[in-house]
Amino acid sequence: MMKNNNSYADLEAALRIDCEKCSGLCCVALYCMKTDGFPENKEAGVPCRHLRPDFRCSIHALLEKKKMKGCLAYDCFGAGQKVTQIYGNENWQTHPDKASEIFQTFMIVRKLYQMAWYLLEAWSVVADEHFSAAIAALLAENLQITAGAPAAMRLADIADYQTRVNQVLKKSSAQLVAKSSGQTNRKDFLGKNFKKTNLDGQDFSMALLIAANLTGCSLRRSNFLGADLRDANIKDTDLREAVFLTQMQINAAQGNGKTQLPPRLLRPSNWPD
Repeated sequence: MMKNNNSYADLEAALRIDCEKCSGLCCVALYCMKTDGFPENKEAGVPCRHLRPDFRCSIHALLEKKKMKGCLAYDCFGAGQKVTQIYGNENWQTHPDKASEIFQTFMIVRKLYQMAWYLLEAWSVVADEHFSAAIAALLAENLQITAGAPAAMRLADIADYQTRVNQVLKKSSAQLVAKSSGQTNRKDFLGKNFKKTNLDGQDFSMALLIAANLTGCSLRRSNFLGADLRDANIKDTDLREAVFLTQMQINAAQGNGKTQLPPRLLRPSNWPD
């Protein structure tokens, strides 16, 4: 059973994107390629041509029709609104001299918030008290870094922190696999038809599941750490107890009104009822 995450309710809320409170950072700071489902090839630091002065997307309602899968799937784990809040009235438009710093801060927070998301998931599934305490310590360190000023964030040893986080995630993932009967060395499931298969406890960590058919599958405690779910069919699928799923993975998949998601994840607005 997963632990109750009430003690981390504020952090969970912070990791959920709120584009209304963001200065369009993902549409400017990121390097984008048309082949990845973005409107155009764009260098990092260059605004997307569809970004309006009020930081809204001029073609947002048409993203599905135009097959802008990169835009639809992207998730910053709440880094956009966090960094916009940090700089207050200063943004990359009003203070172009600070644009580079703002974008760098965004990329740092985005990386840290992504790690926080995975750590929360690991903390919720790990039973060992000492291991849980180690995860909680990493979460506290994450909160301390992201609560600091941008200059302090840039001085933090993010690479060392990420190494320690990866070690914890690998260990928690290995524990899940050891407890299940669904472990496998295979990682390439491109286009595979799993329709209505019992995949409880399956280890899909780092697996290639592009365009795989998971319709109606049972996926209790299945591990999706780092799995590629682009265009995977998860219609009518119960994912409530699947672990290490992110919003980005769900956004990239094909679901419907009967797809059941873990409590921390939101149903994409472009999914059919």
